[in-house]
Amino acid sequence: MSQKNIKLPKGYKPTDKEEYMNPKQLEYFKLKLAHWKDDLQLESQSTVDHLKQENWNESDLNDRASVEVETSMELRTRDRYRKLISKINEALGRIDDGSYGFCEETGDPIGIRRLEARPIATMSIEAQERHERFERSHSED
Repeated sequence: MSQKNIKLPKGYKPTDKEEYMNPKQLEYFKLKLAHWKDDLQLESQSTVDHLKQENWNESDLNDRASVEVETSMELRTRDRYRKLISKINEALGRIDDGSYGFCEETGDPIGIRRLEARPIATMSIEAQERHERFERSHSED
């Protein structure tokens, strides 16, 4: 379970030499996830602001089409951010309940390197690969 008031040393990075998911590592990933979430929310707000300022009454059909395509792309990106923020919130919840960093399928450690690359990961690489093979083999039916 994540402890309160953990102060990380400047430049701290989790390593495999430490106890896995110790309070420092949990705080590190909690901060990493929170910063990522903040960045996505700022970017989403920027999209909303841009859409409010957009001129929807372009007289030229090509200009109007360009605006519509750009808007559609921005809305798709915003939807991806929304889904990603939801996954970040789930990861923060796993930090709080003590299950962060462990594979939801096997219970094995996911690994520091994988979590560094994908802090919202819920499965170890091996479990993820099995899951993807299963999905591919059943999607062809």
